[in-house]
Amino acid sequence: MPLFDLPLDQLRNYSSTAVAPADFEDFWDRTIAEARGLPLDAVFEPVDNYLSVINTFDVTFSGFGGDRIKGWLHLPAQLDPGEQLPVVVEYIGYSGGRGLVNQNTRWAQAGYAHFIMDTRGQGYGGVSGDTPDPHPSAGGNSYAGLMTRGADHQDNYYFRRVYVDAFRAVEAAQSHPAVDPSKVVLAGVSQGGGITVAAAGLTAGRLDGVIAALPDVPFLQDFPRAIDITPRGPYPEIAGFLGRHREKYEPVLAVLNYFDGVHLGRAATVPALFSAAQMDDICPPSTVFASFNSYGTGLREQGGAPEKDMEVYRFNNHEGGQEHHWIKQLQFLRKLLSS
Repeated sequence: MPLFDLPLDQLRNYSSTAVAPADFEDFWDRTIAEARGLPLDAVFEPVDNYLSVINTFDVTFSGFGGDRIKGWLHLPAQLDPGEQLPVVVEYIGYSGGRGLVNQNTRWAQAGYAHFIMDTRGQGYGGVSGDTPDPHPSAGGNSYAGLMTRGADHQDNYYFRRVYVDAFRAVEAAQSHPAVDPSKVVLAGVSQGGGITVAAAGLTAGRLDGVIAALPDVPFLQDFPRAIDITPRGPYPEIAGFLGRHREKYEPVLAVLNYFDGVHLGRAATVPALFSAAQMDDICPPSTVFASFNSYGTGLREQGGAPEKDMEVYRFNNHEGGQEHHWIKQLQFLRKLLSS
């Protein structure tokens, strides 16, 4: 894939044209308050993962509407009594789920508690999942996939449920006795990166303990540009829907505006390490830079903003930095936790 997006010097200064809805904060205050009004009821059941150095728990907790969400919690096997570890809460890419019990344990291998949230209604592509979405008809007509499910109104939109699940996943992870609730790191690739940005913004000022965010080639950023220029992946689902429902561009965009990471990440207060790939035709680099450049800027009014950095992979498509970037993430967290 050639370099099809803006040159790097323009990317570093690019800002989205999206403007947050007037009731954006009220919408999310109401949404989170409703969710937290229901019992979390996090349950951790030990399960055999066939590994000698990692212990795993099958997790169930209440997400949006009290719906039961699945997950895994992986812990290094050799823990001292009463020891608590920093936890990495990981969100999964589009179509994927939490996977098999021992499929992804790398953060636990690095010495962290590793909490993986299953994504409701997904797990049908790449990695299996175990959490249904009991709202399959929300919003009526939609394009194949999830991007326009419930896009008739912000209260019905699919990612409202997913973002609430992500918020409650942090609370679930914090509730385990082997987790240090004051040291929560949010992480994910693609859709998982977009959920990471959303969770960083939604927890800011609402939930203590989150200390960092690691959005890797994040999806769900800068919807107006993403819909217009993205040739491959989930964003074209929206264009496909609008190609048939020609009169719905403005109403659909108004709904998506409540879920754009450009707006959600603005409220974030914790350090972040982003990544972008310049040949990425699924999450174009301009959309990622729009999110990065907006991230944490809500604090500027108070005279400060969180530290943030961007790793750019010039010759990569949506795979991004992969194992090379994980080393960067490990270094980032090691420095953060030692300071």
